[in-house]
Amino acid sequence: MQRSKLFGSVMGATLAAMTFGAAAAEAATGNPPALNSGTLSGAFLSARSAERSNDYSNAISFYRQALTFDPKNSELRQSLLLVLLTDGQFKQALPIADELKSVPEIERFSRLALGIDALNRKQYQKVNTLMMLSLQSDLDRMITGLISAWAKAGAGKPNEALSMIDKLQGPEGFTLFKTYNSALIADMAGQKDKAATFYQSALDDKANMAAAPDTYERLIEAFASFKIRNGDQAGAAALVKEASEMLSGRMVLVEFGKQIADAKSAKPLIQTPQQGAAEVLYTIATAIDRSGAEAFSKLYLQMSLPLRPDHDATLFQLGDISAKLEQPDKAIEYFGRIPADSAYSRDAQMQLAINLAILKRNDEAIKELNELLASNPQDMRTYLAIGSIYSQDKDYRKAAETYDRAVDTLKEPKREDWSIFYQRGIAYERLKEWDKAEPNFLKALDLYPNQPQVLNYLGYSWIDMNMKLDQGLDLIKKAVEARPQDGYIVDSLGWAYYRLGRYDEAVTQLEQAVKLRAEDATINDHLGDAYWRAGRKLEATFQWAHARDSKPEPEDLVKIEEKLKNGLPDDKDPGVAKNGTDAPKPPVEPAPTPAPDKKG
Repeated sequence: MQRSKLFGSVMGATLAAMTFGAAAAEAATGNPPALNSGTLSGAFLSARSAERSNDYSNAISFYRQALTFDPKNSELRQSLLLVLLTDGQFKQALPIADELKSVPEIERFSRLALGIDALNRKQYQKVNTLMMLSLQSDLDRMITGLISAWAKAGAGKPNEALSMIDKLQGPEGFTLFKTYNSALIADMAGQKDKAATFYQSALDDKANMAAAPDTYERLIEAFASFKIRNGDQAGAAALVKEASEMLSGRMVLVEFGKQIADAKSAKPLIQTPQQGAAEVLYTIATAIDRSGAEAFSKLYLQMSLPLRPDHDATLFQLGDISAKLEQPDKAIEYFGRIPADSAYSRDAQMQLAINLAILKRNDEAIKELNELLASNPQDMRTYLAIGSIYSQDKDYRKAAETYDRAVDTLKEPKREDWSIFYQRGIAYERLKEWDKAEPNFLKALDLYPNQPQVLNYLGYSWIDMNMKLDQGLDLIKKAVEARPQDGYIVDSLGWAYYRLGRYDEAVTQLEQAVKLRAEDATINDHLGDAYWRAGRKLEATFQWAHARDSKPEPEDLVKIEEKLKNGLPDDKDPGVAKNGTDAPKPPVEPAPTPAPDKKG
């Protein structure tokens, strides 16, 4: 993949150089620790623990405490610098950055921070000096090179800036970033012909779009603005329309398209060298934002904010990362700062509501979503979000009513509307109204043939109710073929075999499901049942114990403890249970809530 070509080895080396762990850990909850460890080792270990939990406030306090025991410890100061920058405490980080500017292991961040400060002070020559690193990866070279070019542009030397970018060497994926920044610099300098050429060249770089879709999205906005300012309103509208179709699901482009539909004028996306340097950090941060690199991405986003405070796209990305790091309070804060007239506003309000629901503030979440729905009753994503909140609360009646309202607004359902019917089917199935549930599953498959989630749920439901057994098993097999790495769907196949009394086949599939979803209590419970029926009672007991320790639902915990005590009753009729009400359903993917549009 293009992204791995551009950043794979770079990320490994750079992340290793950082002194904090970037893996997303569960956010710290409950009472904060007492900030008085009493010893250097205690403070250091407490700081690392807080950092791994993304609890940067306490990490900063503990690192400062550790430094009182060993003020000259370079590693402690490096760690403190990185946490301060990641937490957005830029001014507090500057004195430490200045102290560490000559330490090779940390200069990629210390000198970058000082360079950002110099840019803000319009000390452009100082920026170029600070961007000269003794140790740098390909990624560092691109960042320092592009920021140096913006400093040259700020000094009134746009042609030198463009020449600097042209000479930058690196992997193939550099091309999009180089061309995009060249277009922005030429545009800011009023060099219309050059800007148009660079914009078009970047637009034609489809090979790197998949690696950096957020950069491509920004390119579309910048180029559309350029076209409007140069009298090509129709060209701007066509550009955004084509991009919206190519990058389907990215609602920011749709909202941006609405904003420029009748625009007679438009502001340049980038108007100052400070904004240009911030754009460099923003596009790099979004390009590397993936599982395990969230803290790294967040650091660059935070470092861009002093150059471009309260920037809507940056705040949205910070909210998204905070949500992924299981910090809903932080996510709500970032999403809430996005102004109502921003193209990001609608998605931000939706994500804010979803994070309110995570905090069990459901009434507030529903209120936010109903406001969105009032402004656009045809937005299926909002119905899905509301329905998912009710479903997670097990209020399936209100969920079903929500999906009923959604279906009522659909004049001609399209392929992308399959999930509305699927979720409505689930709501009615949970209400034990199969006569209403089944037609919705069938409609979902009519809109999206062979959709794995629908195949799985419908197939299992048929088997669970002792009807259409062969068809049901066939549907689940098709789902597994489509998603062999989906532990939930593989579990369904195993549990279907179990319900059919085919225990050896059930064990085979459920063992695979456990490998794919080792932490899931229900899947472990199912495997325990299959082992017991297959005569492997010691393994069954072990599996039930694992299920018990994996935080099952309270009602399931009671059943698991009963099985650990007494095992399963004799299986007098190994065939399918007559109504399925005594057996737990296999886990399925949670009802979807709309992801930020950046994910495409």
